[in-house]
Amino acid sequence: MSRNAQADRVNVQGADKSPAAKQTIRDMTVGKPSKLIIQFMIPMFLGNVFQQFYNVADSIVAGKFLGVQALAAIGSTGSLMFFVTGWLNGLSSGFAILVAQWFGAKKYDKMRHFVAMSVYLSIGLAVLMTVGFLFANEPILRLMNYSDEIMPDVKGYMGIIYAGLIVTAAYNSLAAFLRALGDSRSPLYFLVISAAINVVLDIVFIVYGGMGVEGCAYATVIAQGISALLCFIYIVKRYPILHLKKEDFQISLQSCGRLLALGIPMALQFSITAIGTIIVQGAVNIYGENYMAGFSAAGKLQNIFATVFAAFGVTIATYVGQNRGAGKIERVKQGVRCTQIMILVYSVIAMVLIFFFGKYMTWLFISPSETKVTEVAVLYFHTVFWCYPFLGSIFLYRNTLQGLGYGLVPMLGGVFELAARAGIVLLVAGHTSFVGVCLADPAAWISALIPLVPYYIYTMRKWKTA
Repeated sequence: MSRNAQADRVNVQGADKSPAAKQTIRDMTVGKPSKLIIQFMIPMFLGNVFQQFYNVADSIVAGKFLGVQALAAIGSTGSLMFFVTGWLNGLSSGFAILVAQWFGAKKYDKMRHFVAMSVYLSIGLAVLMTVGFLFANEPILRLMNYSDEIMPDVKGYMGIIYAGLIVTAAYNSLAAFLRALGDSRSPLYFLVISAAINVVLDIVFIVYGGMGVEGCAYATVIAQGISALLCFIYIVKRYPILHLKKEDFQISLQSCGRLLALGIPMALQFSITAIGTIIVQGAVNIYGENYMAGFSAAGKLQNIFATVFAAFGVTIATYVGQNRGAGKIERVKQGVRCTQIMILVYSVIAMVLIFFFGKYMTWLFISPSETKVTEVAVLYFHTVFWCYPFLGSIFLYRNTLQGLGYGLVPMLGGVFELAARAGIVLLVAGHTSFVGVCLADPAAWISALIPLVPYYIYTMRKWKTA
């Protein structure tokens, strides 16, 4: 056994004896699957809520203090934000799958090497994205049918977000490495702190500094930078197993290729889904500011409910990745079965809450006197709520396949989503009522499952006979 491997063994064994470390590194290859998944998922859900809170807080402060036009400007960027940050999130999640697999296989030298290669790739791609999106900022917004009145606010807001993509990439990568080792709690704590800072800075910049919607963007970037810094300091102090050495940074094109083979399909899957939501947002923009504001408020609330689905998705990817690395395919199937049941139960709860209480939730963003905006949000909720079980299942099967190391079919699910959304929009936008545009989401969620579920069944049968 090499000196590094001996050190790793000491580190892991020592962590097993330390109560604090037991709460961080989690080996998901042993123990009851349902218990492990719940324990990992809850911090992930709370972390997703606080990550969503950045844009939600911006929308709330803008809507309350700057008015409907500001809410329409910031809120309507949600799909574009999802496109940009989703690419970085997809890359980091894809990279982390290999980290989780090597951690599950107990080959820590390999694990650190892939962490180092992920750092190279994340920095390089974040810089390229910043330059590209800053250059294409206004042309993209023109394609989304923004009016001249609202264009300056949206352009300024997104320009600042683009300039801060390097800190977004830093946090996503560091948090993904921690989750690959079974630690979903630590990233949550840092997000809670940074989300609170974001709210404070929103109020300071807008209410007292008079900065307008650009103040929200500055608050978001600063808060994300703080969360990335805290994550880095924590890894340095608490995770010797992730301490990288000079030899870990020896560039390997083969290793970079393996990372990109998982990261790019996941990033494309996020981006393809986001392109579909951008197309829908462009269709909504045709109907005017009240529809933009109502659709944005509804979307923000729905995203909060959907964070549970996303948390199950990231959890099952880590669980499957570790068990795939350990060669325990039967545990993979057990984990998928219990997660599907939990998703269905939660879907029913979310459907009831959204249908009966969605109206009152929109008042977080706007005054109750804005009745037209509220009506638009409620109309959207009542059109899509029944399809939440399909939405949750997308996260389950897509992330399961990604955890197994398959990137192409999950991306194909995104292509089906995009085709469904684009088809609905082309048929109804500007020709029928707003309800027609709302139907794009249910159509997309059902379509995405068409390639995912059959391929999962095929994969499990293949592993069974292998």
